[in-house]
Amino acid sequence: MNKTKKYELVYSIIKSVIAEEDNLVANLANTCAILKEHFGHHWVGYYLVDEKSNSLMLGPFQGPLACTRIPYGKGVCGSSWKSGKALIVVDVHEFDGHIACSAETNSEIVVPLERNGAILGVLDIDSVRKNEFDAVDREFCCKINKLILST
Repeated sequence: MNKTKKYELVYSIIKSVIAEEDNLVANLANTCAILKEHFGHHWVGYYLVDEKSNSLMLGPFQGPLACTRIPYGKGVCGSSWKSGKALIVVDVHEFDGHIACSAETNSEIVVPLERNGAILGVLDIDSVRKNEFDAVDREFCCKINKLILST
């Protein structure tokens, strides 16, 4: 199954799972589990904005131990939050200021979780393979985040 078809399937599963649930944390948790199960990425999770500390706080995730807090504008997640844009990093070792939560991560995609112009957090997906993510991942991760916030 090609990546687009796999994402279409995953999107429909997520849509079905969250259809009757309005709790954001529960929906984020199940989304992480579904993405990890279907794509086998090293780490899939959400970091949520903590306005008091101006940092991203670890939210629901699937995978090994993760960084607990990421400062605004720091690392790939903090940079995505600051710019408000999805970031695809082909090789995290080449990303200036990358925060190595896991030595096994080699590529990453981070997509803001945005509602009405306000960023609530970011979806972060890490891979052990370099150059794992592309425009298809960005498109569907953006669609998944919008879906989650529409419930």
